[in-house]
Order: sequence, then C-alpha cells, then structure tokens
Amino acid sequence: MYLHLGQNVEAKEKEIIGIFDMDTSTIGKITKDFLYEAEKKNLIESVAEELPKSFIVCQKDDERKIFISPIATTTLQKRTEMRSLV
Repeated sequence: MYLHLGQNVEAKEKEIIGIFDMDTSTIGKITKDFLYEAEKKNLIESVAEELPKSFIVCQKDDERKIFISPIATTTLQKRTEMRSLV
C-alpha cells in the first residue's frame, strides 16, 4: 500500500522507516546533522511549498530518501491506521 505525503507524492508503506514531527524532532543536534548530511547528498525531496510539518524517511534496498511534507505526523499516522482496518 501507498501513503500519500502531499501534492502528488506517495511512498510505499513497507519502505517507510519513520515519520517525524519537524517541530519536536529537529531540536536535537543529531537530527539536525542527519538532515544536513542528507541535504548535502541530495536525498531530500520537498513535497510542497507550504510550511513543513513532518519528514518521512524511506529506504528501498540501499537507497534512502527523505520527504519533507506539509502534512502533520498525526494525519499520516491516521492514514496508515485506517488502511490497516480495511
């Protein structure tokens, strides 16, 4: 199944490593360094021009991708939970 991340971007749920809140998780130095290094390696894709609320880390084989999304982590979590009920 796919998770809609915003605009026309979707990620396979089985490839998602984690969904993180931009406000709370980017306070720490380790997360800031992680995102900085990912940006230098061109691994970050911004999903929309709106204010970012979350970032989603995906891994497929040896390829990592980080999506910056305007959708809140709680909304993304609810979307995955609703699919599992169907």
